[in-house]
Amino acid sequence: MNKLIFTIFVLIAVTFCKSGKDKESRIPVAKAGNIVLYYDEIPDQVKEGINPDDSIATIQNYVTKWAKRELMFQKAELNLSQELRNEIEQHLAETRLNLVVYEYQRMMMLQKMDTIISHEELQNYYTNNENSFMLTSNIVKALFIKIPVETPDISKIKMLLRSYNQKDIQDLESLCYQFAERFDDFREEWITLDRLSLELKEDISNQENFLKRNNYYETTDSNSVYLIKINDYRLIGSLSPFEYVEDDIKRIIWNTRRIEFIQDLENGILNEAIKRNDLKVY
Repeated sequence: MNKLIFTIFVLIAVTFCKSGKDKESRIPVAKAGNIVLYYDEIPDQVKEGINPDDSIATIQNYVTKWAKRELMFQKAELNLSQELRNEIEQHLAETRLNLVVYEYQRMMMLQKMDTIISHEELQNYYTNNENSFMLTSNIVKALFIKIPVETPDISKIKMLLRSYNQKDIQDLESLCYQFAERFDDFREEWITLDRLSLELKEDISNQENFLKRNNYYETTDSNSVYLIKINDYRLIGSLSPFEYVEDDIKRIIWNTRRIEFIQDLENGILNEAIKRNDLKVY
């Protein structure tokens, strides 16, 4: 590799010293079989080292990896059966076709597809498809607190948690920021009761009875006290709250639009080809 290192030094020097009219000439760096690696094919981030020594080492490493990959490719081509090579070519052709079509579809969607989904459209879809939005889990809006058992004035935290006064909730937050291991405020967000159950590190055997009987719950282990205040809940089998499924509805509507847009695009191209007599079926 010493010759390669010397050559690369010369190449770097030559590259920076060349006049503008010579910039189009290509400088070979290495050859593997009949394939030549040119200096301009080496990525800029490889050539741009902190200092010349680093640049040379980085380029040398790149050339070595390129040679191994290229020689392995050539060896594989010689030893694979024609059947396998044909199969690879078919896969490559299909992949290229799919990629080109996908990128064209994406470009046209960005340019022409309506991506604005109004609140009214979301509500209408929700109302017209209620049977699709029945809950498969019990969900709650709740406050969850985990505090060390040795927390000072823990009874005050419990009292504040039971309150519905906004000032008390603010005082509770202040205390929890000082002492709590966890303080999760889900009062404005629906979450599954299973998620809270994981935080408690215990199973709630009969969730329906639990929710109907408790708007406040606490349990303790050797290290921590776990507190839950449930502000609202919905049971399995009931209609999901709109806000709980709003993002799902957006995805459904957007995906429906995408499918319809692509179908219209394909049909438009097909009809245009027929009009121009560019399509013949034998």
